[in-house]
Amino acid sequence: MKRLTPFLFIATLAAALSGAPSGAAAADWTNAPLRVLFLGDRAGHRPAQRFAILEPVLAQRGIEMTYTESMSDFNPERLAEVDCVLIYANVTRISPEQEKALLDFVSAGGGLVPIHCASYCFHNSSNYIALVGAQFLRHGTGVFKETIVNPDHPIMQGLEPIESWDETYVHHRHNTDRVVLAERRDDQGAEPWTWVREHGKGRVFYTAWGHDQRTWNHPGFQTLVERGIRWASANAPRRATSKN
Repeated sequence: MKRLTPFLFIATLAAALSGAPSGAAAADWTNAPLRVLFLGDRAGHRPAQRFAILEPVLAQRGIEMTYTESMSDFNPERLAEVDCVLIYANVTRISPEQEKALLDFVSAGGGLVPIHCASYCFHNSSNYIALVGAQFLRHGTGVFKETIVNPDHPIMQGLEPIESWDETYVHHRHNTDRVVLAERRDDQGAEPWTWVREHGKGRVFYTAWGHDQRTWNHPGFQTLVERGIRWASANAPRRATSKN
């Protein structure tokens, strides 16, 4: 049996996450640092505290995150400096200029990672709701385990189902142009829970996990978000520019 050296193992894993072939392109993906703009706010989900949990974990894995609570960062110049935008906030409105900057960023290859309450942001933007893939409708609470329905997707390969206390999100305004990776199942049926979709050259990763520290401290959740960021950022223009 052929054995993989550590370098080849990392390169092969990188290729799976990026969609690139193994070899030089995969090695470049592995070595390129990623920059993420994390949008939070001062609302009840306490984004700054969740950022403080995740930031040092991902920093050790080559992902540099910057925290902001300013929607003014949604402009072409600022977004050109990052590979991915992660949203974990309860911001209800987005201006036409900010909406265009975000849509253009993703369409050009940038990554978007909306987490949990981000599916209830920007109520005035049907384009954003379609970009995310659905909108939050209601929730209960409880301890539950997700069901992985797409174990062969690069993000989910080898992952164990997450079990945690969280809010039991139910969504509406579903965009069927997506690939569901995991569901939350109960006596009401199966609720899409984690999914991915594409928009132009860009990619979107969403998960409904993430109400409080019980999930954010879960190693499985941290790895899921890391993989979501890497998958979503695969075609980011800044990465291509930084190689030249």
